[in-house]
Amino acid sequence: MTPLPERTQVIELIQEAFKGGARLERACDEAGISLRTYRRWFKAGEVRNDQRPVALRPAPSNRIPDETRQEILEICNSQTFSHLPPSQIVPSLLDSGIYLASESSYYRILHEHGQVNHRGQSLPPKPGKQSATHHADGPNQVWCWDITYLPTRVRGQFFYLYMFEDLWSRKIVGYEVHERECGQLSAELIHRCMLREQCLNTPLVLHSDNGAPMRANTMKAKLEQLGVASSHSRPRVSNDNAYIESLFRNLKYRALWPSSGFNSLAEARDWVEDFVGWYNEEHKHSGIRFVSPQERHAGKDAEILAHRQRVLEKARQQHPERWGSRPIRNCEPVGIVSLNPDTEKVEKAAA
Repeated sequence: MTPLPERTQVIELIQEAFKGGARLERACDEAGISLRTYRRWFKAGEVRNDQRPVALRPAPSNRIPDETRQEILEICNSQTFSHLPPSQIVPSLLDSGIYLASESSYYRILHEHGQVNHRGQSLPPKPGKQSATHHADGPNQVWCWDITYLPTRVRGQFFYLYMFEDLWSRKIVGYEVHERECGQLSAELIHRCMLREQCLNTPLVLHSDNGAPMRANTMKAKLEQLGVASSHSRPRVSNDNAYIESLFRNLKYRALWPSSGFNSLAEARDWVEDFVGWYNEEHKHSGIRFVSPQERHAGKDAEILAHRQRVLEKARQQHPERWGSRPIRNCEPVGIVSLNPDTEKVEKAAA
């Protein structure tokens, strides 16, 4: 509904344009209203206010009568039912052969009179904490890390793989295999990773879940010492750290994965070392246009993808019937990578 001051301003602008020689219909189009709307707003030489708020409308046929509404309020506030919710009151009345309205109608009437409140000893529900959103437009800006189990030949015994992954390039920037989970081991590993990547004293976000090694005091102290901002997933939400979980799935579903378990710690470390070399150097990652993580980490992905595009364009010129009206495959480098992006903002931006 357009308020009266805004209507008056629009009508004045239209009339000014009309007096200057413009057609009335074209002036209305420029103002964003139709000629019919103009004539409804401006009648008998004056601008009319919107009558919809004051219009008399018939009551809906299914509206609960005022007498019944008052009876529902009296029943809900009676000594018999004042301690019960509508979900208990309605069935109790049905057992007595009485039906006034549904449970939702009871709640609606109570809400209109300000009588819907949290009761009982339990705490009222609180809105869930939103996941942390981080963006990376280059290497060594956001890292993800986690610890996963590596099975052994002995049932119930595991080795523990500590792994750090760069969000932007998907490169494994650090890993170690140990016999136990420990915050001290994590702190030492992150320090070595940053030294190896030469990103000390640069802004870095380290994202993880809420495991004990991630929350350990030694790990927190090390991150503060290194100037690393820590980020944690929401409790009991696995997809807040989806990139590292996807990496672990790639690791454990590889064809060479020893399904029967590792014989020794040395064997586990050798296998992980071979996997990391293959993953970083040879693996064509689908999330970064099928270049290797090392190529993207080194900034070579744009050159590689541009070469692919030239090859595809040449092939299309030689055999256009194979493509028809379809474009060639997307060879544009992946831009900013977001960890747990705000879906509402993404949908609004896409719209």
